[in-house]
Amino acid sequence: MSRSDDPGHYFQTTDSLATSERKAAKAKNNYGDPRRLSSKILALLSYETWPGEVIIAEAAGVIRRVNLSTTTARPIARPRPSPLTSLAISPRAGVPTLYAACWDKLIYGTPLPTSNSTLQSLPAYQPHELRGHTDFVKCLLPAQLAGSPVLLSGGADGVICVWDLASVASSSGKPLHKLHSSAGGKAAVQCLVLDPLGVPSDLDEPSGSGVVVFSSSSDREIRRWFVGRERAYELAESIESPILAHETSVYKLCFDSEGDLWTASADGTAKHLVRERGWEIDTVLKHPDFVRDVVVDDARGLVVTACRDEEVRVWEAGSGDLVCVYGGHFEEVTGLALVEGWGVVSVSIDGTVRRWSLERKGMREYAEAVEREKAGEVEEGKVEGREGVLTAEEEAELAELMDDDD
Repeated sequence: MSRSDDPGHYFQTTDSLATSERKAAKAKNNYGDPRRLSSKILALLSYETWPGEVIIAEAAGVIRRVNLSTTTARPIARPRPSPLTSLAISPRAGVPTLYAACWDKLIYGTPLPTSNSTLQSLPAYQPHELRGHTDFVKCLLPAQLAGSPVLLSGGADGVICVWDLASVASSSGKPLHKLHSSAGGKAAVQCLVLDPLGVPSDLDEPSGSGVVVFSSSSDREIRRWFVGRERAYELAESIESPILAHETSVYKLCFDSEGDLWTASADGTAKHLVRERGWEIDTVLKHPDFVRDVVVDDARGLVVTACRDEEVRVWEAGSGDLVCVYGGHFEEVTGLALVEGWGVVSVSIDGTVRRWSLERKGMREYAEAVEREKAGEVEEGKVEGREGVLTAEEEAELAELMDDDD
């Protein structure tokens, strides 16, 4: 008996049919100059060594290097055919290494080329795995402890692991530390960020011995931790009073240049929390659905948010006024990254990478184009792009990577 994955061959409600038709129509748009790939995109990372490019992580388990000025989306690695949820870059044994968090409970490290070289010219050093979580790994954070590289990871098991990357031997073994919330339970750790102001003077720790890390989780609590090489623990003030700014899961945390905190939550808001006022809520940016990500462009005084309603929104950081709503994605927007010279880049489970201007002129031009299209002055855009098709050279590189996994 033949089988079909075509949803048109199965019973669908009127609402689901209407949604499918809307998304199919919206998928034809070229707003944001899309790079179309064949798999859902769950995370992205900008890497200053590769200007004008971003690194993306796919649900199919592929990591790609996407050029924003061409249609190139070159595969870097395919650790496993499982969804990759987060990316981070940190040196390991002197080699810049890309780490990918995975649904299979592991973290995969892949050495990166130091120029535009191909995979064949990578340093003679094998990819490696970090094993310490008992559930999905959801977020990664690179840091330095006394000049040595470490990697922090947060998982759906509610655990924060600290990995020593100073040597090949130590980074392939057990975590340096394992941290658990003082509240107990196993709320998934959603995000980890370094406090840009460093270790407070009233903390009884030697100067330069560690860092302070903020974590957010699925239980709405934002907690603070000291992480050093010799010891790591939750700060007393965090144990007594975790930051409670949202009603439910906090997906992302982002510090601005003042050391204040911006948050993105499943309660449909992004918020500005002021440090000097005890993390008091100063600004609330309301959305119609989950807010998946938030980034701050301090130079322009703007905040950008990614929402499950498929839109990318630009706000005035000072007033909280909405400046622009970018509509190009036709599925949930999963991540944002500021890229020098390119504005903000967004990714989505629609499999596209899009870029949006943060200049006032660019935002006005986008709004005018949308109005012209609504008025019927612009023909429906023809879909262009590679739609996930690889060149023969890229297929060969990916095949080689998959063979290495066997």
